Amino acid sequence: MTTSVTKDNHEGPARLSLPITGMTCASCVGHVASALEKVEGVEQAEVSLATERATVTAPGVSPEALIDAIKDAGYDVVTEDVTISIGGMTCATCIGHVSHALEGVEGVIDVNVNLATERATVTRISGAAELPELRAAVDDAGYSVISVVGEETDGDDTEELQRAEVVRSLRNKMAFAIGAAILMMLIMRYSSISALEDISPTWANLLMWAIATPVQFWAGSQFYRGAWGALKHRTSNMNTLIAIGTTVAYSYSIAVTVARDSVSQATLFAGHDTGTYFDVSAAIIGLILLGRFLEARAKGRTSAAIKRLIGMQPKTATIIENGEQITVQIYEVVAGMEVLVKPGERVPVDGDVLTGTSSVDESLLTGESMPVEKTAGNPVFAGTINGTGSLRFTATKVGRETALAGIIELVEQAQGSRAPIQRLVDVVTARFVPAVLVAAALGFTVWAIFGPDPAPLNALLVLVAILVIACPCALGLATPTAVMVGMGRAAEEGILIRNAEALETAHKIDTVILDKTGTITEGRPVVVDMKALGTGEDQLLTLAAAVESESEHPLAAAVIAEAGKRDLQVPRAAGFEATPGKGASAIVDGVTVRVGNVAYMMDVGVDVAAASEMLAEMSGRGQTPLLVASEQNFLGVIGVADTVKSGARLAIAELKSMGIEVIMLTGDRQSTAEAIAAEVGIDQVVAEVLPGDKVNVVAERQQRGQIVAMVGDGINDAPALALADVGIAIGTGADVAIEAADVTLVGSNLANVPGAIAVSKATMRTIKQNLFWAFFYNVMLIPIAAGVLYPVFSDGTVPGVLQPILGEVGFLNPIAAAGAMAISSITVVLNSLRLSRAATSKATPPSATPDMTSPAYAAR
Repeated sequence: MTTSVTKDNHEGPARLSLPITGMTCASCVGHVASALEKVEGVEQAEVSLATERATVTAPGVSPEALIDAIKDAGYDVVTEDVTISIGGMTCATCIGHVSHALEGVEGVIDVNVNLATERATVTRISGAAELPELRAAVDDAGYSVISVVGEETDGDDTEELQRAEVVRSLRNKMAFAIGAAILMMLIMRYSSISALEDISPTWANLLMWAIATPVQFWAGSQFYRGAWGALKHRTSNMNTLIAIGTTVAYSYSIAVTVARDSVSQATLFAGHDTGTYFDVSAAIIGLILLGRFLEARAKGRTSAAIKRLIGMQPKTATIIENGEQITVQIYEVVAGMEVLVKPGERVPVDGDVLTGTSSVDESLLTGESMPVEKTAGNPVFAGTINGTGSLRFTATKVGRETALAGIIELVEQAQGSRAPIQRLVDVVTARFVPAVLVAAALGFTVWAIFGPDPAPLNALLVLVAILVIACPCALGLATPTAVMVGMGRAAEEGILIRNAEALETAHKIDTVILDKTGTITEGRPVVVDMKALGTGEDQLLTLAAAVESESEHPLAAAVIAEAGKRDLQVPRAAGFEATPGKGASAIVDGVTVRVGNVAYMMDVGVDVAAASEMLAEMSGRGQTPLLVASEQNFLGVIGVADTVKSGARLAIAELKSMGIEVIMLTGDRQSTAEAIAAEVGIDQVVAEVLPGDKVNVVAERQQRGQIVAMVGDGINDAPALALADVGIAIGTGADVAIEAADVTLVGSNLANVPGAIAVSKATMRTIKQNLFWAFFYNVMLIPIAAGVLYPVFSDGTVPGVLQPILGEVGFLNPIAAAGAMAISSITVVLNSLRLSRAATSKATPPSATPDMTSPAYAAR
């Protein structure tokens, strides 16, 4: 069925096809069509139930508006993300140009471009905006598409190879340009050699013209391509500044060479016997390429964490087929295959162990230091290192479905996200290059009219210096490089941060609310104490375990586990009877054995007066006492408790040392909660709360103006995790909790809570340093390039050591300007790389193992 809604028609309208989900009948078609018809600007909407698509004629209407209308009507539009690797981006303005070009492709909903990763993530309507269209749009803007990230390959890292080729090309062009510039500087001083002093300057200029031309149009070709791409879209970028600046110096030098007698040959810098500036244009190109070469190499190091994770994936795997061992490429392994991993090898894919026993080092994946014992039925994960035994396992998840792939995807997405502080930079850089062009034109005009002789040459040098020294590159790299390195550093410690916004918010946290069970404690009860009266501890435990073996209560599991740990022979019980909330009884070796609380013992007439002191002592330590009686004889008490995680006290002490208020939240009774809180050093406790009350506690703190982090692991923690300014989920917890959180701690290491905050603080500190340097650099050096030092040195008093930079009267040498511009970008990147050595947490990590089999965990 198809419903069509038509408004006023215009000739040649734009049409958009939207795949829709949720339509089940004819009335759904009408609802969708009606919703689209109400959007201002929609001329026609055709909705088909058979194809589940809406074809909309709506010139000038954004896809977002149409999608919002469909969602408001109770349906959804199928969208997908594609990440493409972009070549040729050099500064913050490039981000805007690439974004604008991709947003112009029909079917594109949203674009997120990251300069540090040199990638663009495009959200598109499913089936629309195919790669050839995206590639054409990027090419038209003056950039290139290197690869589509995440496409399955035969193992060759296409993106890495092409990036290496870009670095090699930059190195070769840079070396050629700098070598040519040095050669021309020597030629310009030819008159200092007596044997050459009679050579005409024109011949020297012709030789330099020949040397400078390949530098200008081969080594500098990328600047012209970038400037032309921007010009086609009626905008400008860093390439525009460099192309104009070097072309002016090159063209002026040609003019001097061709019309030597009619063009002034005055120079401002010592040793220029020819009156030309071929060396200036070549040196500018060479130094800027040097900066980009060093920047490209340094930016490669910003993704070191991702590369290490990717490097953990073996290229091959050994499978068992018809009883034979066969080595295959990793992409040939499919779920259900039997895989063999030998001692010392990396596990190739996720799976479940069939046979064998070994210890597996999961530290690079989970951050936990202790190897984990694996035997039949245990899960193994891609990228982990097998120990001394061989394991055969069934492959369960391969390729992009493995836990390792999920972590890599999460970190890549997080590194590519934009921090809120980046919005300030976007506003500045959008206006930066046009402002520099205006400043350069104004500087040229002022010095050409009012400047000292030779005024035209002074004006020319001011123009070139302003164009070359202005650096939006540093501004563009300030935030994304720091975010990228900070995210990678956190991932290495088992801290997975969902996006840059969470990373930025975390540094402002002043209150941390910790759920007790599974967060501060292990989340499972164990036997921690026993007091036997008239019998031995083993006998007491044996009788209790016989009764509890018929129960499914968590406390029963603790008793049974302890009996198994002690290798006790537990007899079979008969006649099991349970009293909910109190206890249970059974016949063991012909005797009625009872296990339960005080109320239960009182109900069945067992005198437990002798246990009053033991009960008080256990309760004071947060333990749950299980009383055991044989017939009417009281035999003793077993203390069961949810034990505190190793390192929890240190982690909480570290949070408090950071000036953060720590609160424990639990549904347990007040006495138990206070005992646990005292053990780990928490002063504030909110006990006996229902799941809904956890949200209220978070909201109450937020209403006081506090920045709240909620740390939890259970389904009942999910609403509070979602409401908190930063939700932190324990990786061993429930899928829903992990999905609701902004940060996931791989494993159960509570020390990673202060670690996450420490990484956030270090990252934000680095971003602010980078932005200060970038703004300071441009604010200070652009005026110097404009000639503000001339009044100070107009009498030729520039110190000799500064004359290569400022000439004799204070005009900035364009070559020095190019060097300063290159240094500014490199400084920002290197400052960000310091984050890779940033400290996270001083607390000692435990050896718990994360549940990476969680679907939500893998999806993240």
